Amino acid sequence: MEKISQLTARVFLGHIFLFAGLSKIGAYEGTQGYMEAMGVPGALLPLVILLEAVGGLAVIAGWKARYASVILAVFTVAAAVIFHNNFDDQMQTILFMKNIAITGGLMLLAVHGAGAYSIDNR
Repeated sequence: MEKISQLTARVFLGHIFLFAGLSKIGAYEGTQGYMEAMGVPGALLPLVILLEAVGGLAVIAGWKARYASVILAVFTVAAAVIFHNNFDDQMQTILFMKNIAITGGLMLLAVHGAGAYSIDNR
């Protein structure tokens, strides 16, 4: 049960990054504009897409999972602080807390590793 739980947790954590990265490709201009409106250079968008997609896949596969989870955790906290800092808006507060919760899961992955069903464990 533990091995399956670890794999399931990695899929749950990784998929949000994979899908977020891929969705930004289809909404490139809008995402770039939103980033710029929030004070983040739009030129960073290709790196964000790469980080989210590759990081998400690394977490799911359990490949360099400790490193990927640390990098994604830092990215997720930064995204929360930059994009979801309007605590007068209940939705932004919820999104901020979601990012913090995801960061907690990533921190656990960084500490405990990917588990049995992972590339790291072969």
